[in-house]
Amino acid sequence: MNIAIFGAPGSGKGTQSAKLIDEYGLYHISTGELLRDHIKRGTELGRTADEFISKGQLIPDDLMIRILDDVLDSEAAAKNGVVLDGFPRTIAQAEALEELFRKRGTELHAVIGLEVPEEELVDRMIKRGQETGRADDNIDTIKTRLDVYHSQTMPLRDYYLKENKYIPVNGIGIVDEIFDDIAAGLEQATGVRRRAKKR
Repeated sequence: MNIAIFGAPGSGKGTQSAKLIDEYGLYHISTGELLRDHIKRGTELGRTADEFISKGQLIPDDLMIRILDDVLDSEAAAKNGVVLDGFPRTIAQAEALEELFRKRGTELHAVIGLEVPEEELVDRMIKRGQETGRADDNIDTIKTRLDVYHSQTMPLRDYYLKENKYIPVNGIGIVDEIFDDIAAGLEQATGVRRRAKKR
């Protein structure tokens, strides 16, 4: 099962991705973590990516596709199913992702959309920046990231609704209860059941 987790910055994608990995044994691909790792190591890709990220802009599609193609090829665990965290972010990326999966004889089975009001997103990211020191969690960059999300990424919601792959989930509340909604949506959309819940 290949899943994408979709939502604005600060919607809880990383938190829910960790639960999806644990529950379904999927391989986690976080494009944000991959890019931050390249930036930290000072690779050529990292330097290019940093020019965009530091301004709150999206990485060019061809660059992201190259990174993803490489990970899908080099990580054996990815062949058993992945959870994509932070990708795709544009319709062009969604179309390229379809092609990446098609050439591997598989597909994207579901897209989980964590839906959170903007005011809550800003509060969460400001708090996260204070706790973790993440440089892109400051008010100016946050506003830019949310503007980019609304103009470039939000159209994906309609794209995947038309494909019958989009599962809307309320992203506010207790983490485990949000995950229960995700698991129920996945079972309905794909037929894949979660393991028996521990008492």
